[in-house]
Amino acid sequence: MFKVFILFLILIAGIIVGPLMAGHQGYVLIQTNNFDIETSVTGLIIIFLVLQAVLMLLGWCWRRLKSGSSRTLGWFGGHKRNRARALTNDALLKLAEGDFRQVEKLLSRSADNAEQPLVNYLLAAEAAQQRSDNLRANQYLERASELAGRHQLPVDITRARILLSRDEIPAARTAIDNLLEVAPRHPEVLRLAEQVYARSGAWKSLIAILPQMKKSGEFTDEQVEQTEIRAWLGMMQQVADQDGSDALRHWWKNLSRHLRHNPEMAVAAAQHFIAGDDMADAEAVVLDGLKRQKDQRLLMLLPQIRTDNPKAIRKVLNQMQKEDADQPLLNSTLGQLAMQETRWEDAEKYFKSALSARQDTHDAAWLADVLDKQKKYEESAMIRRNALLNTLTLPDEKTPRE
Repeated sequence: MFKVFILFLILIAGIIVGPLMAGHQGYVLIQTNNFDIETSVTGLIIIFLVLQAVLMLLGWCWRRLKSGSSRTLGWFGGHKRNRARALTNDALLKLAEGDFRQVEKLLSRSADNAEQPLVNYLLAAEAAQQRSDNLRANQYLERASELAGRHQLPVDITRARILLSRDEIPAARTAIDNLLEVAPRHPEVLRLAEQVYARSGAWKSLIAILPQMKKSGEFTDEQVEQTEIRAWLGMMQQVADQDGSDALRHWWKNLSRHLRHNPEMAVAAAQHFIAGDDMADAEAVVLDGLKRQKDQRLLMLLPQIRTDNPKAIRKVLNQMQKEDADQPLLNSTLGQLAMQETRWEDAEKYFKSALSARQDTHDAAWLADVLDKQKKYEESAMIRRNALLNTLTLPDEKTPRE
């Protein structure tokens, strides 16, 4: 509206001033070395106005051309982005199908124009690794690292996961150690750390991250406890293999009461002591465990222990029998111990009690041997025949013994 008002004022001024200036247009001379330009003041003003109009027209044409080019470029850019989005969606579908070759191909083609190119390159790296193409996986990781700038955490996590899948444990452990300094409570970092430390035998390092696993909120108490027991069992194995029974005895005594009372720990410790011919410590661990837990795995270890004091073992087992006289494994264990002490009648009684509760080929064989020792050959033959028939009729039956 303001522009229209200005033009209206100029028009009024022209109507009033134009006639006054008629016949008084003045004279203008523009002189150069080569030529002279002569005109009136009115002519000069008209030339100036025409020149301004031409310049405005050229400016308008330039703006239109520039705007059209931007729209054209925008259209091509939008087309590329839409194409990249479609390829990325197709890649995700192929990922669900497990077609990693197509996943890598589609993600790498759409990465540069994708909305999140870093994500495309990381997924392409993992897809290439699934095909065992280490070279391409490394190339995608390098490209992702360039795009990530200062935010290298997702790239480093993907690299550690790929190194672990390649079984490059030393390199994976170095990567995990660095990640734990940057993101000590990151759930994926902790999951990878658990795998790397377990596979590398770094049990102390695994135990050290247990508090972070608890605080992260991504692991249940049961998962943390299982990881803890796994770590301590691995450490026990290292001590037994590297330093022997004496060192293991000292190590076991210095453990917390909570760990020594754990059935899995007690079974493993007893097995190591038996393997090292340290029967006294094996007996102490097994009897202490049975007084607390009544774990059947501990019961199965008793016949393997050579003891100078069988009365102590019988006392614990007899107390257990008072609480549950029909427990077949307990009766079987008592029968085996009675065999070792040549108490054939007691052994016969125990094995028959065990077999009355469940059929077991080991107990049947031991009972037959005990009957032979008492010269009860007919009954012994019948036990062996029945055991054979049970084996033939139930070929898939599994016994509790390993």
